Amino acid sequence: MTRTRAPTRIAMWSGPRNISTAMMRSWGNRIDTAVTDEPFYAYYLRATGKKHPGADEVIAQGETDWQKVVNQLTGPIPKSRHKGPSHIFYQKQMTHHLLPEIDRQWIIGLTNCFLIRDPREVILSYIKKNPEPTLEDLGFVQQQKIFDFVRAETASAPTVVDAKDVLKNPERSLRLLCDAIVVKFDKAMLSWAPGLRETDGVWAKYWYDDVARSTSFQPYEPRKGVVPDRLREIYEQCRDCYEQLYQYRLR
Repeated sequence: MTRTRAPTRIAMWSGPRNISTAMMRSWGNRIDTAVTDEPFYAYYLRATGKKHPGADEVIAQGETDWQKVVNQLTGPIPKSRHKGPSHIFYQKQMTHHLLPEIDRQWIIGLTNCFLIRDPREVILSYIKKNPEPTLEDLGFVQQQKIFDFVRAETASAPTVVDAKDVLKNPERSLRLLCDAIVVKFDKAMLSWAPGLRETDGVWAKYWYDDVARSTSFQPYEPRKGVVPDRLREIYEQCRDCYEQLYQYRLR
């Protein structure tokens, strides 16, 4: 008799301008893993009316019923991009896409992980695309709320990974992550072929230029610059949320 592996559904909760797409590349390079790219994005854009690049195309091609999205995320695991069976379903999730009206209880059945990044670096990167972000656009407050919800419901702190740690030592960080969520580490996670993927969202052509050129996690380089005065209050609020999760990071 053959033993069927229990499926593992990993929800990696991140804000924008993080290494979330590179992390998706890493997991998607495993032959046992299927990935999905920001599954609530179409719903988020339709519900908020945000004028993101390619918004109409994202809405037209994506699922705009959040309940159907939840069913997809908790249902059968799709095949990996290698066309073989998968027992791991890696879900790249943006915290700000999980709008307040979306039920949270389904999350508890997932393996929830949190990818965090210093808000100074996030803001300096974000304002190159949108010079006037709101607090909600940056996702830090939502990330802490999701973290607190999972911790309260499970009576344990979920796994937290800091982007800086990953970039400084990808193999060590990924091994720690795999150990924490009881998944065997695979060296295939350390490098990948350049280019876009079928599993990338239709917005990839607007946002994924750097990742499309990459073949691995890029070495960490501190971002130069200071947060503009007009965004200092937002930065401080993001910083508070970041520090709350930073104390739980894998190390």
